[in-house]
Amino acid sequence: MSAERRIIMLIDDDETILALGREMLEDRYTVYPIPSGEKLFSILQKVQPDLILLDIEMPGISGHDVLKRLKKSPGTSEIPVIFLTSRNDPENQLEGLSLGAIDYVIKPFSPPLLVQRIENHLLIISQKKDLTRYNQSLREMVYEQTTEIKNLQNAILNIVSEIVEFRDDGTNGHIERIIGYLQVMLSAMNGRGIYRDELAQWDLELLIAAARMHDVGKIYISEAILHKPGKLNAEELIEVRKHPAMGLRIIGKIRQIIGDHAFLNYAGVFAGAHHERWDGAGYPQGLKGRDIPLAGRLLAIADVYDALVSVRPYKQPVSPARAAEEIIKGSGSAFDPALVELFKTLASDFAAIAGKP
Repeated sequence: MSAERRIIMLIDDDETILALGREMLEDRYTVYPIPSGEKLFSILQKVQPDLILLDIEMPGISGHDVLKRLKKSPGTSEIPVIFLTSRNDPENQLEGLSLGAIDYVIKPFSPPLLVQRIENHLLIISQKKDLTRYNQSLREMVYEQTTEIKNLQNAILNIVSEIVEFRDDGTNGHIERIIGYLQVMLSAMNGRGIYRDELAQWDLELLIAAARMHDVGKIYISEAILHKPGKLNAEELIEVRKHPAMGLRIIGKIRQIIGDHAFLNYAGVFAGAHHERWDGAGYPQGLKGRDIPLAGRLLAIADVYDALVSVRPYKQPVSPARAAEEIIKGSGSAFDPALVELFKTLASDFAAIAGKP
């Protein structure tokens, strides 16, 4: 225990106890002998003690009532209190401990024993404060490291998505718009309770970030195909349709290196399922209806809408109104009918995100 001057307040209506307590403690601590509970609360407005020695049986406010008042106030609730009492019965001690006292010392007390009790409790209190500071520092360190990891993750994602868009240069801004569409749909779904149970299990921040990986498989597709100014022939169409499976392959390789992670699970769903169709005529697996993961069904609407309103090497854009008509027409065939109904209420938001209100 360090020799720093801690503040001890001794409250007792017996002047002999106050004098004795001060005499045996003042060489170690700054001691405040206080004759009553009322006087204690007056002093507490100016001085904060490290520990209180409190007599139970006093005229005016009893020790138990003093402790109750201490515990009710945020400014004094954490001050440790040791009761001093001449009653050596378990019921009395249990009552005091249940009110929040940390110890009992029976009067007449042994000065060395009282000093040792005080030393022990102040040491425990000091260790608790050190542990609290350590835990806070640890939380701050974990937060900083987590933030760094997230920043690194976002930087890598941005680079990967830029590479994909650079190679597929007809999709400039596609990924950012996809993120915008998804955010609008997810917000509306939460507000209206659509697919509530599935959404409750998602980490939406990770989900949105993972959407950037949905076209990562296009890295494997020839630029000649990606940039072709006209319709693709049958062989080229087969080649370009490989990109969902190639995206899954890339994400699978990442998983082999760093292990399983929710982010990679979301990324895999987006990469592998955004070209599936509600009627089962999509690719690469030909999944049907609710067998298609919900995240894939959401991205299918966002991806097709953006393709329709955007310039591509093989086509000119259509108006947001025409794109909305195509999405609505695809209800029950290309798209989840429940999500299309949601889309109808969000068409103007989609147009604004596309920059074509």
